[in-house]
Amino acid sequence: MYGAVMSSNTVYKYSSMAKNASDEQAMFDRPDKRRGRGSQSNRSGRFETLQRMDIDDGWRRTAQLCTDDAYAESATSARTQWREDRAKTVITRNQSPDVHFDQSINPYRGCEHGCAYCFARPSHTYLGHSAGLDFERLLYAKLDAAKLLRGELANPRYQCKPIALGVNTDAYQPLEKRLGITRQILEVLLETEHPVYLITKSALIERDIDLLSQLAARKLITVSISITTLDNQLSHRLEPRAAAPHRRLRTMKALADAGIPVRVSVSPVIPALNEHEIDAIVAASAQAGATGANAIVLRLPHELAQLFPEWLDAHYPLKKERILKAIRSLRAGKLNNSDFSSRFSGEGPRADFIRQQFELACRRHGLATGRPVFATDTTRFVHPQPPAVAPFAGQQISLF
Repeated sequence: MYGAVMSSNTVYKYSSMAKNASDEQAMFDRPDKRRGRGSQSNRSGRFETLQRMDIDDGWRRTAQLCTDDAYAESATSARTQWREDRAKTVITRNQSPDVHFDQSINPYRGCEHGCAYCFARPSHTYLGHSAGLDFERLLYAKLDAAKLLRGELANPRYQCKPIALGVNTDAYQPLEKRLGITRQILEVLLETEHPVYLITKSALIERDIDLLSQLAARKLITVSISITTLDNQLSHRLEPRAAAPHRRLRTMKALADAGIPVRVSVSPVIPALNEHEIDAIVAASAQAGATGANAIVLRLPHELAQLFPEWLDAHYPLKKERILKAIRSLRAGKLNNSDFSSRFSGEGPRADFIRQQFELACRRHGLATGRPVFATDTTRFVHPQPPAVAPFAGQQISLF
């Protein structure tokens, strides 16, 4: 359980929700609703031997009257918590034939944006947590990421290839505003003139325009802004703590005006829910300064096959069966298909129609399609000086 793992002095808590007692009371008066969260439950991960179930037996309200702060906090665990992730390396490598980068860095595990559809949710089960609410409120931060990156880039055997930043969980989620890990990483990449690819749905990226514009001037960066819908109500339900659609468009324009190459990721396309917005999203993005676009059809791996239908039950019960049927029509009758050839695009007549609709929209509004075209000038890369090592730390000293 997370409470046991988080019991040391390295645990940090903050809340952008439930800022007063009345807000917390409202949450626990409606246990079937999770205000400001994308998940409706906290099911145990697939590796756990014991399964949890949400049952309102009155103890949550009783806990609020408890004088034991530790007990009350664990019983009313609405607040976001984070702890340090003591990773030994930060660059992750993959050989997936349908992924357009070989290297990536994820400064955080878990994501407070709380997107109901997030394909990264099942990764939280490797930590012993739930892919549901735990993914949104129990976060890990790699505080030494910039130092570790410098050490890996300083290795003489390192071969420079573009690094994708924040592709599993958003590198600009709310916690980044406090910790600044992503900015520290960008400073190292700028210093070494290393090409980088960013994707985010957060307006916080505007904070780093000074660094991004310098990378852009050297043709070392591409940025993608993810826009799922232009409907504020749908966005609030689907991505409860992410920037509103109009705010993302303003961010896109700010980046484009600063000379930073920017694209739109129309992702995920959810059949029977937001697929009718493809043309409108592409048009709005082109007007905001985007020069390219890509689209990914909804994926529901592992726990998402339960979590997403729960979300539909809570927000669109009358459309639920129609949407699930449409998803199955893209996945050979299943909710997910992990085949490299079709996992991002789906298959069948409806998948072909979505692809044609997207490509037509891009041609109409003058956006390039396909995989992001990275600024791949690796000739500028310079190995940095390795990070300073504390005297004798991990080293055998001389006898004389």
